[in-house]
Amino acid sequence: MKVFPAVDILGGSCVQLVQGKRESATIYGNPLTCAQNWLSKGASSLHIVNLDGAFGSSTKNVEIIRSIIADTGVELQLGGGIRSLDDARSWLDTGIDRVILSTFAVSNPECLTTLSDEYGSERIMAGTDARNGQIVVDGWERAAGDYLDWAEAFISRGAGSLLFTNVNVEGLCKGVESKPVRDLIHRVKVPVIVAGGISSQQDVAIIRDAGAFGIVLGSALYSGNITLEQAIEAAS
Repeated sequence: MKVFPAVDILGGSCVQLVQGKRESATIYGNPLTCAQNWLSKGASSLHIVNLDGAFGSSTKNVEIIRSIIADTGVELQLGGGIRSLDDARSWLDTGIDRVILSTFAVSNPECLTTLSDEYGSERIMAGTDARNGQIVVDGWERAAGDYLDWAEAFISRGAGSLLFTNVNVEGLCKGVESKPVRDLIHRVKVPVIVAGGISSQQDVAIIRDAGAFGIVLGSALYSGNITLEQAIEAAS
């Protein structure tokens, strides 16, 4: 199982949020420095979030993200504020290996088909952010239906993988809820990467044993609840 350290970028800095709230941001410094740090500790892939994009400024942080692409040379997946086909194409053409479409995929599922046809389904991931079994969009403010039904719809439209974020536990560092993860992985036949609540080697093992393709580590990694070395050991 792959481990993706998160590099979340807000206002030009690497940050971590609690429950997606902008005012909760803890700043951890230069995004490229953080990315290089995780690579030096054994990471072979990174999860980048353009938080300014998620909050409505899709063009912010472009140069920072381009520097990460140029300087790291590893597998990169990116989400945050991709609200149009042109946005997605621009990131894919820049060198991002995989784009994550969430709100845009719910409002315009045909975008998954278009991009999958153009770039290959393996480069198109649908973000399945869920709270209490409902997919949530628009910055996790609006529920839009059963997350399992949406997961199947995303795949039928061309998504080659899913990012499942359990909003109930995201950023809290209090452990995972395994049932929604297992339910999703049992329902679909594409790789699923899991985020939200993963805070210990035991949590990593639970997600691994559920059959996930990978995990994203954010708050727990930056706060020191778990080291990257511990996570990689548990994942394998």
